[in-house]
Amino acid sequence: MTQLLSCPLCIHDDILHYHQDRRRDYWQCQRCALVFVAACQQLGSEAEKAVYDRHRNSPHDMGYRRFLSRLFIPLQARLPPGAQGLDFGCGPGPTLSVMFEESGHPMALYDLYYAPDRDVLERSYDFITASEVIEHLASPGQVLMELSERLHPGGWLGLMTKRVISRKAFADWHYIQDPTHISFFSETSLRWLGKRLDLQVSFPAADVVIMQKR
Repeated sequence: MTQLLSCPLCIHDDILHYHQDRRRDYWQCQRCALVFVAACQQLGSEAEKAVYDRHRNSPHDMGYRRFLSRLFIPLQARLPPGAQGLDFGCGPGPTLSVMFEESGHPMALYDLYYAPDRDVLERSYDFITASEVIEHLASPGQVLMELSERLHPGGWLGLMTKRVISRKAFADWHYIQDPTHISFFSETSLRWLGKRLDLQVSFPAADVVIMQKR
């Protein structure tokens, strides 16, 4: 089966089996260290959206705002006044975008299911956010490259996702229980991505990575 797989981040074909649970197999790329679920074991779009429809995130939820502040605070501190952003994968209850707008940053929204206006993906931005999004991407390499191309020189890409630590920790990790989570990044994977896209990488908080376009 490994001969039929290529890494969805770096398109390398040196893939080894990493873990198996009752529902899925997990594979790891030996080049960029991404752990991923093969396409044959991923949900279809209808089943995937049904999971997202159960999310109840809202800008009125102070606990959710505190969660997002791990990305919002360090990214907002790096932005000039009036910087314009895109919240990619905003979900059914956009909140991070509201937090930036409250701080004077105009925001565009994109979400495959809830804000599918692809015109916003043709514009350029001072910063782009993707909170709890990249673990859902079937083609993270392609998507993140396209997002980096939409950044102005010196612009920022802010991501939130929980990171792979070790094979042992992965086996007991609650994160893999979500059937919509299919791409699992480690610090190694994110550093590989930064190098590939010529982005300077920093890890300012737990589960947060901020990358600056050179």
